[in-house]
Amino acid sequence: MIKPIAIYTDHIMNRTLCYNFAKGSNSLLCHVNNFKDYDKTIVTYGVLRGTYEIIKKVKNFYYIDHGYFNQSKRKFENNRTTVLNLDGYFRIVYNNLIHNGEGDFPDDRLKKLNLNFLEQIKSGDVIILSEPSEIMKKIYNAHNWVEETKEIIKKFSDRKIVVHNKYSKEPLDKLLKNAWSFVSLQSTAGFKAMVNGIPAFFTEPSLKNINKIEEIENPQINYKIFNNLAYGQWTLNEIESGEAWEIISNNN
Repeated sequence: MIKPIAIYTDHIMNRTLCYNFAKGSNSLLCHVNNFKDYDKTIVTYGVLRGTYEIIKKVKNFYYIDHGYFNQSKRKFENNRTTVLNLDGYFRIVYNNLIHNGEGDFPDDRLKKLNLNFLEQIKSGDVIILSEPSEIMKKIYNAHNWVEETKEIIKKFSDRKIVVHNKYSKEPLDKLLKNAWSFVSLQSTAGFKAMVNGIPAFFTEPSLKNINKIEEIENPQINYKIFNNLAYGQWTLNEIESGEAWEIISNNN
């Protein structure tokens, strides 16, 4: 497996993840402003400060971001996201921004997460519509995503739709208690909803295999995908030690 070049920026989160990835995989590092060889495979964290522009140009890439479960603690307020620690998990995805849940991995890494899976709820009243961030609307060319997705849902369900985003005053945990399903573009909160017994639906094409909105009144939760997702996220220590790269390179 070809080792990627770690493209880092001056931002502390990107620099920390890229430095540790490069150390664990014995890969080269390159500042975002100096990278020009788009035939090379790269790895980087996030989509800001020039990283996404490079992602769009290269043939192959590994993308790092916050994990699907047991993420590092963050605070969302005043349209700002503050990372409080780096103790959580970070996803590493090949040629996409989020894993599609496919694979056939064992459950050993999932068991380490100690997730409390709830039975699928059958009596929820509302459909949570998770609004993408402005940057994701731009990346996925989904500027009218909320309105367009509402219209799609209304074709298959007459349940109340509640729009929520990470800056909403009402916590997602509270909304989930009365939810029938969770619909998003590609939010990792969809997997959190599934852990809480709420079926999740995604409009991003690579995630449509998880559930189809056409079946929103007869939803299912495919618990097998959790084994695969657990093998797509890693702690900073696992990234630094090389464990993450060893498993990723052996499975791509």
